[in-house]
Amino acid sequence: MSFTIEERGRPNTQDYRVFFKNSDGKYISPFHDVPIYANEAENIFHAIVEVPRWTNAKMEIATKDPLNPLKQDVKKGTLRYVPNVFPHKGYIWNYGAIPQTWEDPNHKDSDTGCCGDNDPIDICDIGNQVCSQGEIIKVKVLGTLALIDEGETDWKVIVINTEDPEAGDFNNIDDVKRLKPGYLEATVNWFRRYKVPDGKPENEFAFNGDFKDR
Repeated sequence: MSFTIEERGRPNTQDYRVFFKNSDGKYISPFHDVPIYANEAENIFHAIVEVPRWTNAKMEIATKDPLNPLKQDVKKGTLRYVPNVFPHKGYIWNYGAIPQTWEDPNHKDSDTGCCGDNDPIDICDIGNQVCSQGEIIKVKVLGTLALIDEGETDWKVIVINTEDPEAGDFNNIDDVKRLKPGYLEATVNWFRRYKVPDGKPENEFAFNGDFKDR
């Protein structure tokens, strides 16, 4: 199964969109039409890359728009960018979402005590490759982080791109701790503080910010 993208408008404007097509050239929704599994027997999932590593524009699946293209988030009429929080530049992973998932705003999560954020479930790809915006990758789940973002449940699923040359070395969250020391701590600090430059308080976590296994 292959997918292509079609960009419309100019990046870094409110009109910019990234649409998705299937192998027949037909427009599809990355939210609804991309299968959740790339290989269900091996627990390999699809993930939509919304924000490539080291970039700042907060691109996301437009869940309320027809065909759900990627577009840049807008707050108070202004395009949204994630600040650089020292020592990081932009997002520190390839950031995206698992298709056909949704954090229900009417369901209180038993682990976080908060309702969902009304968006697909987010992924952080820790592989070495920098993906491109709109790329649909196949990922292996390694663990989870339970972020509470402004009072909403916002699970972050830690994954690795199966195309990564080191993917065979990573099978669980302990492998990340062992092979990429400091990366998970940086991930918690990033999510804790990324809204502070905008004048908002630090985010909180369930499980005291501890990562849980897959």
